[in-house]
Amino acid sequence: MPHRLRKIRKKRGSRTCGYGRVGQHRKSGSKGYRRAGRHKHGWTYVIKYEPEYFGKKGFTSPQSLRRVVKAINVGELEEKIEKFQPKEEGGKIFVDLEKFGITKLLGAGKVSKPLVVKVASCSKIAAEKIREAGGQVLTESSEESGE
Repeated sequence: MPHRLRKIRKKRGSRTCGYGRVGQHRKSGSKGYRRAGRHKHGWTYVIKYEPEYFGKKGFTSPQSLRRVVKAINVGELEEKIEKFQPKEEGGKIFVDLEKFGITKLLGAGKVSKPLVVKVASCSKIAAEKIREAGGQVLTESSEESGE
């Protein structure tokens, strides 16, 4: 009665038993490196220690909804004032930051000149420092309220 031999019995005598060169079936060479085989032979590790390794998580908000804030500090503004093409009006220096794409004024640094700054938004400390130096901050909210 004929019977089918197991694969290993068939391979006996063929030197490498179907594993190619001798080194391909030695030590840990066929397991892959680092995170290889996470969906195959490393699956039990993933289930036990990293159950959230596969799959999607969270969402990415659309580019059109992201608001990019480009800010500058009052100290930096005073140092680089010539870059923003200032205009002198009645002893005060007028600077329009909106024209240069800067949307927010922050309060780090010192102000010694009286500046009139037009900007979309401004921190409280920045506004205080400019007012103390004899200047003024023109924001969208202050223009609406008639300040």
